[in-house]
Amino acid sequence: MASTLSDRLSQLVKTMRGQARITESNVQDMLREVRMALLEADVALPVVRDFIARVKDKALGREVAASLNPGQMLVGIVHKELAATMGEGIADIDLAVQPPAVILMAGLQGAGKTTTTAKLARHLIQQRRKKVLTVSADVYRPAAIEQLKTVTAQAGAEWFPSDPGQQPSAIALAALDHARRHYFDVLIVDTAGRLGIDEAMMAEIRELHALLKPVETLFVVDAMQGQDAVNTAKAFKDALPLTGVVLTKLDGDARGGAALSVRQITGAPIKFAGVSEKIDGLEVFDAERHAGRVLGMGDIVALVEQVQKGVDIEAAQKFADKMKSGGGFDLNDFLGQITQMKKMGGLAGLMDKLPSQLTAKAAGADMGRAERDVKRMEGIICSMTALERRKPELIKASRKRRIAAGAGVAVQEVNRLLNQFEQMQGMMKKMKGGGLMKMMRRMGGGGLPGMPR
Repeated sequence: MASTLSDRLSQLVKTMRGQARITESNVQDMLREVRMALLEADVALPVVRDFIARVKDKALGREVAASLNPGQMLVGIVHKELAATMGEGIADIDLAVQPPAVILMAGLQGAGKTTTTAKLARHLIQQRRKKVLTVSADVYRPAAIEQLKTVTAQAGAEWFPSDPGQQPSAIALAALDHARRHYFDVLIVDTAGRLGIDEAMMAEIRELHALLKPVETLFVVDAMQGQDAVNTAKAFKDALPLTGVVLTKLDGDARGGAALSVRQITGAPIKFAGVSEKIDGLEVFDAERHAGRVLGMGDIVALVEQVQKGVDIEAAQKFADKMKSGGGFDLNDFLGQITQMKKMGGLAGLMDKLPSQLTAKAAGADMGRAERDVKRMEGIICSMTALERRKPELIKASRKRRIAAGAGVAVQEVNRLLNQFEQMQGMMKKMKGGGLMKMMRRMGGGGLPGMPR
């Protein structure tokens, strides 16, 4: 989450860590910076006041005064209170009811309700092994029903047909009856949104809630709304007994205010976060880990989970066995490594979860350009014959021209890829027979921390 809030607070963390002694004066300076960062991030004023009061109370207490490293203790307090503001722990979907469990999706038009409905369906199928049915009760937006049909198919769930000529209540009851008769575990109902709050919309969703008696009523809110999200949250809180919040577009959040405001305003826990446009781009929200991201500490746990989810273990094992047995590293292997990286969310997705002190080294790099370069490399390799991929040494001038034409690039791009491949091939040779340790020692004047020199 590359936001102004993250940048301001992570810079503040560096300053705070250097404090040898905590006084009322430098605590006030720190709190002023925190307050400005939160207000610039469009966090609601009551939330900012409450947050600042809690941090000040703990920062000037005996706990910090007695600390051997008060600067680090201050960082810990800010981290802890950020997590508390967004809701401590993890709050997943509660499905402990007689099936089908009904989930009602509420929110404004454009918040990402329909896409989130399908993402949630996929999450319940993949993580909870549930049989899921979706239905659209949005009879006002012509494309809404067809959109849900399309994304539900991508999620691997089943879709219940509805028609713009029907009443939303009739659609919901018909879908519930179908879910019961066909033994679905979960029914997710996508409701109509409006461009703004209006009483007709609220009356309709209250009626649906009374008819369906959902086990979960999830408020879907765009994380980029900032202060507007607070006003929307208040209106939905007054209309419905919300059980949870889903923050969408968290990967593109320019300010970060919604994540810090919406929990306190609604009183409902943030249960999920939309982290990409892909159908699997929905994460169970962990306030503590998100607070770490906001403070520039990264989210290594999420990075590990992303790697585990994206890596094809069987393919990785075959590759390792091939290298161990002395099999040559060819362009098929090179393409395989590019494919694995794409499955893990690409360069930008991986960098987003690293601590700021690591990403700062790549601050000057254009991630968008790097991603385009990776795609170009993939296109060049795919333009080669199977023989050329196995034996790159065969690729001379005439073959390079043919490959470049097939990939739609200049011959220089083919040469660049082959040079990068040769460098990687050389690294792979060094890794054989204990060469990895020697190579690591050469990197950075000593390799990894704790590694014997």
